[in-house]
Amino acid sequence: MWEAIKNWAMNQGLSLATRVLVAVTILVVGILICKIILRVVNAALKRSKLDPAAYSLIRTVIKTILYVLLALIVASALGIDVTGIVALASVATLAISLALQDLLGNVIGGFTLLYTDPFSSGDYVEIAGQSGTVKEVGIAYTKLVTPDNKLVSIPNSAVVAAEIVNYTVLGTRRVDIVVSASYDAPVSKVEAALMEAAKVEGILEDKDIYVSLGSYGDHAISYNVRVWTKTDNYWPVHREITHRIKDIFEQQGIEMTYPHLNVHIEK
Repeated sequence: MWEAIKNWAMNQGLSLATRVLVAVTILVVGILICKIILRVVNAALKRSKLDPAAYSLIRTVIKTILYVLLALIVASALGIDVTGIVALASVATLAISLALQDLLGNVIGGFTLLYTDPFSSGDYVEIAGQSGTVKEVGIAYTKLVTPDNKLVSIPNSAVVAAEIVNYTVLGTRRVDIVVSASYDAPVSKVEAALMEAAKVEGILEDKDIYVSLGSYGDHAISYNVRVWTKTDNYWPVHREITHRIKDIFEQQGIEMTYPHLNVHIEK
């Protein structure tokens, strides 16, 4: 439609003012059409199974493409030869691509994350040594909120290259606690005390509590305590078991030893 209007104006030999009016009309109509398309895209994204964190990335790319095309159409309606502009834009794009390799790598990384879907918004993850809750997958950066409420932005290229640990996606986590006890305490007594300490609210009852002797150290024996819980209950369960272990050990006279040095002085 826009091309037909432009050709008609050129063939009729209309004045510059008329061409400007035609171009403005195309611009206004084009903006309305772009907004309608973006609304349709937003509606489609909401109905899709894509993670909400990916919405802004996809919408930004589509919006940029639409408005660039609209600008070229308006320039063509004004009688400007867009062939040269396109050629110049291609050269400029190549130069910019070479200068902004890292940024382009981040953008490509963003699309890779959308395709592979290693995590979703709200998941608690560990990426490139940073741990936090996924807030957003942007066009260049993935944003995490740490447990102490810091916003960490990691380049998407680094996210794609790094090992990603997702603590949320499977719904359950194993709580691992290592405890040391004196050699003087019978192993069976320590294991019974640990078994009692591990019976707290929030553990999964369909999975067995695991308590066992771990290793013989220089000054104490280490024991392993393992229980399963829902991901959301991980830290409350970990904290409750840790507190109960100390209380029960004190009640039953089980000593938690620590490194010490005996010095013998010969006269």
